[in-house]
Amino acid sequence: QVQLVESGGGLVQPGGSLRLFCTASGRILSINYMAWYRQAPGQQQELVASITGDQTTTYADSVKGRFTITVDNAGNTAVLRLNKLKPEDTAVYSCNAEILTSSDGETWWGWGQGTQVSVSS
Repeated sequence: QVQLVESGGGLVQPGGSLRLFCTASGRILSINYMAWYRQAPGQQQELVASITGDQTTTYADSVKGRFTITVDNAGNTAVLRLNKLKPEDTAVYSCNAEILTSSDGETWWGWGQGTQVSVSS
């Protein structure tokens, strides 16, 4: 079994920065995919950024040039760097991952618990 634990959310002023961490633990051979989603009150959940095992990244248009996703395979941790934050970035940010758990090709897919990011003066 695998668990995802997120950390790093909080309150920041517009223009500020935060780092979000998503650490996978348990039976892990390698990380196939990790992603951050966010959901603001009354809004649909949206994909913010994703990264694959070969380091291919994708970003929502609204965060391109401001957010960066990286993955530390040794530490099984995905880091989302949020720069130049805007009030509209306020949301619950959740980590999603697909993890290779056995040499037979078994995978685990799941979510972390979410972390609140609030951008306000």
